[in-house]
Amino acid sequence: MVRLEGSWRSRFFRLVLVLMLGTSVMMNVFLLVALALEAGATGSVRQIHRDGNAYAADRLAVISVSGTIMPPATERWIRQIRHAADDEAVRGVVVEIDSPGGLVADSHQLYHELQKLRQEKPVYVAMKRIAASGGLYLAMGAGPDAKIFAEPTTWTGSIGVIIPRYNAAELAQKIGVKAEPLATGPLKGSLNPFRDLRDDEREVWNAIISDSFERFLDVIAENRRTLDRDAVRALATGQVYTAAQALENGLIDETGFSEDAVESLAQKIGLSDYAVVEYASPPTLMDLLLGTTRTPPGILEQLMDAAVPRAFYYCSWNPVVPDRP
Repeated sequence: MVRLEGSWRSRFFRLVLVLMLGTSVMMNVFLLVALALEAGATGSVRQIHRDGNAYAADRLAVISVSGTIMPPATERWIRQIRHAADDEAVRGVVVEIDSPGGLVADSHQLYHELQKLRQEKPVYVAMKRIAASGGLYLAMGAGPDAKIFAEPTTWTGSIGVIIPRYNAAELAQKIGVKAEPLATGPLKGSLNPFRDLRDDEREVWNAIISDSFERFLDVIAENRRTLDRDAVRALATGQVYTAAQALENGLIDETGFSEDAVESLAQKIGLSDYAVVEYASPPTLMDLLLGTTRTPPGILEQLMDAAVPRAFYYCSWNPVVPDRP
């Protein structure tokens, strides 16, 4: 009798626990769907009032590019730029940059989107802590008529390209490791870290980074009226410049803060009554379900990521696994 009563109680408690767990899962799924629907209601871009008259008909939008320029943040910034272009109430855009740069392709994608935006509306730039390499590259997307502001303590410059590579050949010999990949051609595994780089391989990769480097020089020369290509090349040593040095060398127009850039843009347009809104991109339903908005990449993912050859406009000697934005 005692055994039967104990068994019944045990089954009852297990049933209660299962029901509680099921209810919790359903509530979490409901919250995730609700958040995704809220994000989708504004085209995945939210507007946060920052300053000015919240009820004004005209707006100046602030797009903040912060952290390493790479997916998935690149796509979110592109959505924000396109949102600003489509919003008739937005009269101009200030791009805040706090980035050491990032992938060559992503930096150019953002530059291209800003080029298209500036054909519709004026764009100014406000550099914050660091706007170097790819951060400087995308700033050029504002165009030759734009003003670029930098805080007095901003670091910028670092004009150049880097493809990270380690040479662990001697270490591999000491511990008895050989890398013998099966490849279809002599250049397929050319960045293998367990052997020295051959001359023909170095020539191939030098041509690749030279192409990106020359494009970087062209982008700056085309968008800074005070600099020709020779002047840009002289600055393109990879050096990081202070705000004062950048101003002296024509990479920026004024030292000042984001609010100074906003005020200057409003004066250019002729606005006296306006709202300043900052854009933000809520996570998508897939981001929430997969946890990609807060979960850092695992060790295996980082190792696999590090093995992929990538060219960076990056202010670092070691951008193998940059911080995820």
